[in-house]
Amino acid sequence: MRHVALIVAAALATQAMTVHAAEKPLAAKVLVIGHRGASALRPEHTLASYGKAIADGADFVEPDLVMTKDGVMVARHENEIGGTTDVASHPEFAARKTTKTVDGHAITGWFTEDFTLAELKTLRARERLPQLRSTQYDGEFQIPTLDEIIDFVGAESAVVGRPIGIIPEIKHGTYFQKLGLPLEDKLLATLAAHSYTRRAPVEIQSFEIANLKYLRGKLGGAQARREHPNIRLLQLIDDPKEQPYDVVAAGGKLDYAEMMTPAGLRQIATYADAIGPSTREIIPLAADGTLGKPSALVHDAHAAGLELHPYTFRPENFFLAKNFWQGSDPKTFNAAGSVAEIRAYLDAGIDAFFTDDPALGREALDKR
Repeated sequence: MRHVALIVAAALATQAMTVHAAEKPLAAKVLVIGHRGASALRPEHTLASYGKAIADGADFVEPDLVMTKDGVMVARHENEIGGTTDVASHPEFAARKTTKTVDGHAITGWFTEDFTLAELKTLRARERLPQLRSTQYDGEFQIPTLDEIIDFVGAESAVVGRPIGIIPEIKHGTYFQKLGLPLEDKLLATLAAHSYTRRAPVEIQSFEIANLKYLRGKLGGAQARREHPNIRLLQLIDDPKEQPYDVVAAGGKLDYAEMMTPAGLRQIATYADAIGPSTREIIPLAADGTLGKPSALVHDAHAAGLELHPYTFRPENFFLAKNFWQGSDPKTFNAAGSVAEIRAYLDAGIDAFFTDDPALGREALDKR
């Protein structure tokens, strides 16, 4: 059963009472972000996935943005599309399979920057995690452009009678800049061109630093703030040992661990409004795989004036702390466990959160 009895979730939440939060959210309202839409239930980054997220109560939906050969922003988690589309079954594109170095990693497949929008529109989306999730919708949905997503979200917002925010992520900013396909100015121009995104909440996110600082410069002046009062910036945080790729490209030493120190957070606060770390940087796992105790990250980020928007809550056992599992099968869709885990993080004082199943996020938030 998809929606479990509250008593089950409450019992699981009791197991998480090693978490005692002294922190309160900075945000006036904690928000549910549909991670790539409702990606636990529909192929990610499709209008169907965004629509399901909105219907299930998401406050924001997330399009990850990459570029086509002809300079159009489309929604894919990566520019390599072999794992999320049926491109491999198109013989006309077989010769485009190649190996590229993206952010320092050699990747083999098909890449959006080698396709025009018209060519990408002949492809259909596929489930990225078929070993865990249903493939029943494979082959049904196109790759949407950012313009199409904005129009769709605006229309759905009118239907549900509430504002739906958009939280676009600039993927591989340095990589696309070097290809002559920069996303930053095109993203701002697209947001300005739609009446919906001139007034609806928008939060631009990136794992890199330089592009967020550039955007802050474009958005930070008095005139810019009057023109874009609805746009905020989110600094994403990767594995502590890793570095933002723009830092790597510039020969710098800064890593994500340093960015999460009090001094690093104060620096982020000069150009961003929030940080987006992994959930496990907020409450790490213990040695046995159960949920441990909160780190100082929420307190330190709030002290710097930054909100916390962690990623990603997913409903399958495989992604949950061990004390929330139901049974022993990693593939089990575990609604109660997901709700209980989200509540533990809400108790730690987070301000928003990314989830693959916004209905469970909504339940965790609204029925505490």
